[in-house]
Amino acid sequence: MLGPEFPPFSSGSRSSTGSAHRPSEGCPIAAVRERLRRSGLRPTRQRMGLGILLFGKEHRHLSAETLFSEAQRAKVNVSLATIYNCLHAFTEAGLLRTVIVDGQQVIWDTNTSHHHHFVCDQDGSVIDVPAMVIDQSAINGVPDDMDVVDVQVIMRVRPILQRGHRLPQSK
Repeated sequence: MLGPEFPPFSSGSRSSTGSAHRPSEGCPIAAVRERLRRSGLRPTRQRMGLGILLFGKEHRHLSAETLFSEAQRAKVNVSLATIYNCLHAFTEAGLLRTVIVDGQQVIWDTNTSHHHHFVCDQDGSVIDVPAMVIDQSAINGVPDDMDVVDVQVIMRVRPILQRGHRLPQSK
């Protein structure tokens, strides 16, 4: 189940005068702490450090290894196992979505709204695609005692080098 979408550091509400009320405005640490608490997660040192790295930027897609490298550069002292544990906890809390790029690679997505993805065969980059309406009644084979709760479409793409010429097929 997907949780509420949280754009980077925008968890404020509107007052009766229409002005934005953001108790954590301007403070990424307070914004991450609030986001974790609202999602039912305890803001531990590791979660706070990783949350600042994950949610302090625009929506993006990243692997655990990429986050581990970013954490090392930012002097956030966590192991790769802790990275995986936090990513799974954030996903369970609805703060992240997982994207299975190929049968083995998992990418985490900070955009939790309903959408799909392009995956580039050349460099592995992942690009958000606005949600398309998919007629779930056309999906065959769903057991009678089950409901479809999510549909993620991944479209593989490759760059066009010149007009009418494509890169060779990747293997």
